[in-house]
Amino acid sequence: MELRTLRYFLAAAQEGNITKAADILHVTQPTLSRQIMDLEKELGATLTLRGKNGLTLTDDGIFFRQRAEEIVQLADRLEKDFTERKNDIGGMVVIGASEAVGGLTLARLIKEFSAKYPAVQFTLYNETVDNIKDRLDKGLADVGLLLEPIDVTKYDYVRLSQQDTWGLLVRDDHPLMEKESLTADDVAPYPLILPLRENIRAEIFHWLGREEKELTIPLFYTLLSNAALMVAEGVGCAFCMDGALALRSDPHLRFIPLKPRRRTHSALVWKRNNLFSPAASLFVQEINLLRAKIE
Repeated sequence: MELRTLRYFLAAAQEGNITKAADILHVTQPTLSRQIMDLEKELGATLTLRGKNGLTLTDDGIFFRQRAEEIVQLADRLEKDFTERKNDIGGMVVIGASEAVGGLTLARLIKEFSAKYPAVQFTLYNETVDNIKDRLDKGLADVGLLLEPIDVTKYDYVRLSQQDTWGLLVRDDHPLMEKESLTADDVAPYPLILPLRENIRAEIFHWLGREEKELTIPLFYTLLSNAALMVAEGVGCAFCMDGALALRSDPHLRFIPLKPRRRTHSALVWKRNNLFSPAASLFVQEINLLRAKIE
């Protein structure tokens, strides 16, 4: 299986049409069709179905597309990394960031680093902790901004000094709106929107002193941007952190901290013993310098 074949398949999947994909790839339609047929034969699976409305992917095709995209991305990064080694420091540093107040530290780091190395660019993914860890593990991201708790057995990290405070996001007409802080008994009677991350949910249930079946939970979320819309529509109240909330503003929503206060640290992490590009290696060095300032 060659990279060229993966690129051919991805182009066909993207366009949903063999003829259009062949034009983009500057190959003939029979050549592209044969490449896909040979790929299916090699894998022993049907990846595509062709009908009058074009080309669609089977379940095997969707799975293969996800893996092929990862392989092609990694190959492209590898090629760029070797190009960078031959030139002055430049290239791309890829960062995955969860919603946290530690993002302010990350922003300052990027600003200072960019002043030293103006040829270096950054790609910033705003994702869930689990997705960021998956990117780190596959070599598709260099650094992650993660919220604790974190299993750091595979990673080196710098724990940031800032802390996010847990609270409840409510609408301005909600009965809890006038409270300065919230106890478990205050919160439990109302529909609650919870983070999808399992260990965070476990901590919330522990704070509430109740099992999931005793609560009304209409929705689980990954990123607060969508959860905030649900709160605004009256679906429920969302457990979240003030660092994530700082990324957006809605005059009709209010963040109320929990009582007693619950706080969470974030950390900048990277894969242990990883072979970085020159640009990413220098950026990790900058993070390690930050460790000395914190400690």
